Order: sequence, then structure tokens, then C-alpha cells
Amino acid sequence: MFEELNGLLFYPVQYEGLESSPNIVYTGAAPNQQIIPAVKWAMDKLGKRFFLVGSDYVFPHSANAIMQDQIRSLHGQVTGEFYIQLGSAQVMEAVQAIVESRPDVILNTLNGDSNVAFFKALRAQGITPGKIPTISFSIAEAELKAMGSRDFAGDYAAWNYFQSLPGEINQHFVEAYKARYGSDEVVTDPMEAAYIGVNLWAQAVRKTGSADPRLVLQNLKGLSYAAPEGAVSLDPTSQHLWKPVRIGRILSNGQFEVVWDTGKPV
Repeated sequence: MFEELNGLLFYPVQYEGLESSPNIVYTGAAPNQQIIPAVKWAMDKLGKRFFLVGSDYVFPHSANAIMQDQIRSLHGQVTGEFYIQLGSAQVMEAVQAIVESRPDVILNTLNGDSNVAFFKALRAQGITPGKIPTISFSIAEAELKAMGSRDFAGDYAAWNYFQSLPGEINQHFVEAYKARYGSDEVVTDPMEAAYIGVNLWAQAVRKTGSADPRLVLQNLKGLSYAAPEGAVSLDPTSQHLWKPVRIGRILSNGQFEVVWDTGKPV
């Protein structure tokens, strides 16, 4: 539809990475900017046997297919794969499969409230971060604020941005957000990616002298921006951002401690 009507979409959420449209600017992570680095880190640091659990829709299925290929290519093992209806709390079959297969790591693409039931069930079965750690790809600060961080603390998430990142630019971003929306509010990776999109659009409009989507698209290519997550730039061919990748450990206060990053944009 965007291509047919010559519109312009900025897409700020992580996604399957299996498309590229000339009318879409992708400011969220593709798999090589979130999932693939996290699996490699896990194989280096945590173990080589993985259980894949996700919500039953397109992103987890596609992400898990990519992870399956990567794990096999690195001579790891997938001990199981299980899907739960989106929003469902019926998680015991998945947790029982994890208990029986005893993986080294759980790779989690569950979305929303299913995570609450899933992590509570893991803890009830004695599965803690010290025994079998979980790396999640859709749990950020806002989810932890809504769900409570007690059952999640000690596990991991992979993103490009965390609210806890040091630096003056991020400090200003967080302070400005809290000043507008409330001191108890939190910011997340998709929110920061949306902020990047607005600023890149504004750069292109200034450069173009027009908000016409066709002209803006022409002037977006190759733009860079000093973002809260660090320097990013728009790849002129794919219209995806070059972004740093990070893995954070979930803290009891709902924030993240960065335990690994790429050190440069990917």
C-alpha cells in the first residue's frame, strides 16, 4: 500500500528482516542486529543446547527458523521448540518440555502477558537464571514496569538501546521524556527507534525544503544521527539503520545492566 500510494513509513520495532521496501525506513532491529549476535554470545558464554519458545505468529516463527539455522551452523543443538497462543497463559506444556530437555539456554520470543505466566512457571519448576538462563527478544523496560521484574531478574534481553545507557545524549533523552510524561515512566528500544525516525525525517525535510514523501525519501539516504543509543546512519541501499547491538541483564529494579555490546554499529 505504501508503494502503491508512494507513501512513507518509519518502522521502529524489531522484525523478521525478510523484506526491503523503497517506501519504508527500518529504524528497528533486523535479526543480524539483535537475534543473531545474541545467539552467538550465548554459545560463547552460556552453552550450546537451546530451547526455543515463542508466541504463535509470524515474528517468532521466522526468528526461530533463523536461530535454528545459526545454531546448527555453529554445531549447537536445539533441544525443543514450542509455540504458545498470543496472550495465552497456558504455558505448562512448554515449561514441562524445557524441564525434560534440560537445555543450556532458553531463547524467548514470547510477547506480552504470556511472559508473566511463563517466567512464574519456570521459577516454580526451579528453573532460575543460574541454572538455565533465558534470553528474551521482546521484553524491555516498559514490559518489566507493567509485569513486575521479580521473576525476570537475572535473565537477559537483547536490544540496541537500554534506558540505563551512559552518555549525555541519552541522559537528556530520558530526562526530557520523564519531564513530559512522568518521573516514573520508562523508555524502551522501540520508543528510541521511533524518536530516531522522527529526527531523521526532520533532517530530510530541512534538506529538501519540503515534506513531500517522494522528495524526503530521496534525501534520507545516507543520513546519520547522534542518537541516544549511539551514532546511527541510514544504509542507502536497504534503508535499514546501522545500529549497535547490546545484551542486558535484567535487574530487580526493572532496568538493565549491559553485559556485552558490539562496540560499533552493525
